[in-house]
Amino acid sequence: MFNIVLYQPEIPPNTGNIIRLCANTGSQLHLIRPLGFELEDKKLRRAGLDYREWASVVEHDTFENFCEQIQPKRIWAVSTRGKRVYSDVQYQPQDTFLFGPETRGLPQTLLENLGQERVIRLPMVAESRSLNLSNSAAVLVYEAWRQQGFSAGG
Repeated sequence: MFNIVLYQPEIPPNTGNIIRLCANTGSQLHLIRPLGFELEDKKLRRAGLDYREWASVVEHDTFENFCEQIQPKRIWAVSTRGKRVYSDVQYQPQDTFLFGPETRGLPQTLLENLGQERVIRLPMVAESRSLNLSNSAAVLVYEAWRQQGFSAGG
């Protein structure tokens, strides 16, 4: 029901945890290259356990390539630079959630191209840098799924 897009992910266990999240919510995972690891990395396998077989994972060379192939209806970029709080959005089936690399976040130009109204954030206490990528993805996907009444197919 939802697309989770990891733009140039760097840390294998985060991606493994998100594979597990996708398997348990019916979401599809898209990975934008370059990746900071190989998909067969043992840390990725350990975090994702055996959920890889139950999750749809697709790699794309670029974000533009993802957009051309999938043609997402609505993209929500998740960034600490967002002004809009994630819980203020009414999510729809097929929404796409875009997350940046763990060490640097999404490029400013990509955020500008999407428009500030499509950039959301998860609240944190003052002086915090960021939440863990897989935790952030879980919070957002479960809120969006809750809004859909936890309907089958996540």
